[in-house]
Amino acid sequence: MTDQVSFEDIKELFRETDRKMQQTAEQMRETDRELRTSFKELNLQLGHLGNRLGEFVEGVVRPGLVRLFRERGIEVHGTLRDVGGSRDGVACQVDLLVVNDKDAVAVEVKSKLDQRDVDEHVERLGKFKLVFPVFASKRLLGAMGAMVIPDGAAAYAEKRGLFVIGQSGEDAVLLNSEGFVPGEW
Repeated sequence: MTDQVSFEDIKELFRETDRKMQQTAEQMRETDRELRTSFKELNLQLGHLGNRLGEFVEGVVRPGLVRLFRERGIEVHGTLRDVGGSRDGVACQVDLLVVNDKDAVAVEVKSKLDQRDVDEHVERLGKFKLVFPVFASKRLLGAMGAMVIPDGAAAYAEKRGLFVIGQSGEDAVLLNSEGFVPGEW
């Protein structure tokens, strides 16, 4: 006795296979939608965490700014947080701004300092007076503050003319060499 498969049996087998493939495709689309939603939520949460970490680092750096710059002969009349604006299509934002009658020090704060951060801040300093002409007559200096500062990054920032603010125990400290002369923008 031989089992024979009819043409109709083969057609039904193909139809069943097609249904299962369509179900699998729909399940994959649903999984893809769920993953995209999860990734969006994760990115939002990571962005929020990054902002909170930045606020924490600013909170560590900011209290020491007056003392640090006064020790370097720069009188401090005030500090401003999150200074941002745009003019003529050019945007600029700095985390902290230290000011007196003749100087402004734009401080960018990172959790870990790297060369790219330094380059971006130097570029930002070049735009600052265009965006904020009220500071045009002031000497503009730059600084980078961070919790983690690799030696190479600190040396690079100093070479680019920036103050480097790190942490020693509970205090913020300037890591620049004794004879450091800051760049002016």
